[in-house]
Amino acid sequence: MPDSSLIDYARLEQDLDGKAAAYAAAAPFPHVVIDGVLLPEVFDKAAGEFPGITDEFWKGYLHVNETKYSNTQPDSWGPTLHDVAKEFCSSEFVAYLEKLTGIDDLIPDWSMDGGGLHQTLTGGHLNIHADFTTHHTHEDWARRVNILLYLNTEWRDEWGGKLELWDKDMTACQAKVTPAGNRMLVFTTAYDTFHGHPDGLTCPPDVARRSMALYYFTQGTDVERRSTNYRARPEESGLKKAAIGADRIALDVYDRVKRRLGIKDESVNRLLTRIDRLRRRK
Repeated sequence: MPDSSLIDYARLEQDLDGKAAAYAAAAPFPHVVIDGVLLPEVFDKAAGEFPGITDEFWKGYLHVNETKYSNTQPDSWGPTLHDVAKEFCSSEFVAYLEKLTGIDDLIPDWSMDGGGLHQTLTGGHLNIHADFTTHHTHEDWARRVNILLYLNTEWRDEWGGKLELWDKDMTACQAKVTPAGNRMLVFTTAYDTFHGHPDGLTCPPDVARRSMALYYFTQGTDVERRSTNYRARPEESGLKKAAIGADRIALDVYDRVKRRLGIKDESVNRLLTRIDRLRRRK
């Protein structure tokens, strides 16, 4: 049986056929937003355990296209956060995702390749992008489904940070998701499922946009590797478009070298984090 002491499976499975139909029909790509995923007392504990802004385990992803931090080490998390992530990797939850998304044989990823806990601080952003398509260790794993569980105890509209979902031709934003606490966004990921929150956050300096992300894969022999594909919005200037494009190319080269040589992100992230902290002190 699924662990009903953590996740409100009764809420998740209520009208599952209807949710699956809505998921498949959603624009600009298959997705669904579900509130109240964790039981209320579990959410309170998980949010309370979320690492502080200056926690030593944060790794910075700090470049033109994004300024956020991640923690991909569940053993460093509090017990409730750890157990929730474990349940998201369970056979019961994966079976639920398969019914919801219509994608069979999903593989959860406890290694948190690109996932884990995420925080974005005031001024931070994540440009519109489609995610990398293959696992960095298991290169025959194609990334198919993302879940984002928001862990904010408070989030005001004026702080920005709504996740924008854009059409495949990058002509218009067709949906926005507010990062409200205990809200889960599930969406199919492909080379043209563009999303992000590209405008700098205006939350107070002691507040962060907080989430847990997990990704699910399928195994195959015809998997095509694509690195994260950042894109400019139509209204953005030529100079900004050029910077976004140049950064995207640099990241693609880094991704290829990292895969070939087995380079870890830690040393690069430590350097970028130091630079960002110096910038923020000015």
